[in-house]
Formats: sequence, structure tokens, C-alpha cells
Amino acid sequence: MRILITGAVGQLGTAMVREFARGHTVVQLTIEDLDLTRHADVMARVADERPDAIINCAAYTDVDGAEDHPVETLEVNAFAVRTLATAAREAGSTLVHFSTDFVFDGKGDTPYTEEDRPEPQSYYAISKLVGEWFARDAGSHFVLRVESLFGGVTGDAPAKRSSVDKIIDAIAGGREARVFVDRTVTPSYIVDVAAATRFLLEDGAPAGLYHCVNSGACTWFELAQQVARVLQVEAHLIAVPVDQVKLRAARPKYCALSNAKLAAEGFVMPRWQDALSRYLASTRV
Repeated sequence: MRILITGAVGQLGTAMVREFARGHTVVQLTIEDLDLTRHADVMARVADERPDAIINCAAYTDVDGAEDHPVETLEVNAFAVRTLATAAREAGSTLVHFSTDFVFDGKGDTPYTEEDRPEPQSYYAISKLVGEWFARDAGSHFVLRVESLFGGVTGDAPAKRSSVDKIIDAIAGGREARVFVDRTVTPSYIVDVAAATRFLLEDGAPAGLYHCVNSGACTWFELAQQVARVLQVEAHLIAVPVDQVKLRAARPKYCALSNAKLAAEGFVMPRWQDALSRYLASTRV
């Protein structure tokens, strides 16, 4: 297949490039190569490339910044996706687009499924939900919700370290780590997300919405404890309730996602503890 990947130098985009470079032709695009908010440019580039699939890893990810820049956030996370969907449909391409657990309000107590009703609580979350809707216009599409992404290949230097990586850095460096004690997530290892994405595209799975996260759930505090266990070091953790932190945008407290639908299609995501151990081993922390 010929795969066009946007946001190709970001954390998730880098993982996609490495995964699909094995056996497929990959076209890597950054914002310098193509501004996704420029409709005509996107339409022309996709028409010229004629990819079998477009994997959109580009996004506005500053959750708090989105509260002050809602228009810019919508342009990147929603309207650019509409353009990609239109371009994909006209080129006969499959569109893969990534969304987030933030589309839920976090008031539940069991892992959210694809059938649960979204209730976004911030401009960022709204923009991602609208992007999901627009992605459907491609016809052949996969919308993959991920959360708490972590990982990278040794030697990579992403411009923005993930929350998980910041926790690892603090624990490995013997510094205090302030972590939420009452926010529950399902961490997503980018290597596993990339492998699942490849499976969906190659296996002919039904188009639609999938939760693409590692299996299991944990609080950020529990994740930090697991990091310390794997590294075999003493962790200096400060448990912080979400309500005690002033954040510009609301964060869902309980946002664990169920990946049962993905498993039913034949791809079982490893547990987050296994993913974390593999990542820490790869970085030789």
C-alpha cells in the first residue's frame, strides 16, 4: 500500500512511519510540507499522491491552550479533518484519524465503549468530537480513540514530552513526581497503537470507531508506582487530587476506555503494565 502520514515527525506519527515503512510505501508530511488548514493545497496533494490510506497524526494538542484559541483548535482538529475526508473520498483512500478519551465527561466508573454517548467538557474535547464526525465523510475510515500516549524510539527527541515520560524522568532522576491520585486512564503505547492500526488496514476490518488503547486501567499514581517497580528504584510521589489543581480546561476523572471491540476483530492489545515494561526496557532508563 501507499500510505500518506500527516504529522509524521510527532510522537504518534513517528511510530506510524516506522511501522508502515516495513512493507509499504510511506509518504511523510509535516506542517512545513503541507498546511492541513489550506483546503485547496490538501486536495491537490492528495489527488497527486493517490494514497491507498491517509493516516492523520496531526492535531492541536494543547488542551488548556484550546480554551483561549478555540478557532485555531477547530481549524486543526475538525475542519482540517473534513478536508482530509473529502480528499480521501475523492482519491478512493481510507482515512485513519485519531481521537481522544476527552470526548467523555469522566463521570462513569466502568470503561467507556464505542457505544457510550460522548459528553465533551472542553474546547479541545469538542474539537476532537467534531473531527470524529467529519472523518466519517471519507466513507472508508477508521476513527481510533487513544489516550495517555507514551513511548518513542531511543534517540528520538519529541518537541513535547508526554505526561508518562515526564513521570518516568522524575522517578528515574530521583525527583519528586506530582501525580493525580483520582484520575483513571488506560495508557496507550505508541508501538502497540501503530501495530493495531496496521492490523485494521491490512486485515480488512469493518470501518468505523475503535478504542485503540492498551488493556486495563490505572490511576496516574498507580502508573507511577509501576514505573518505580520496573526500574527498581524508590519513588518520591506526591498524590494530588484533580480538584486541587487549577487547570484551564476540565479533565475527565474517569476516562478508561474498553478495547473489546478491537479485540473482537482479532487484535488483542497487551496490558498497560507489559507495554510500560517494554518501553522502559527499550529506553534503558
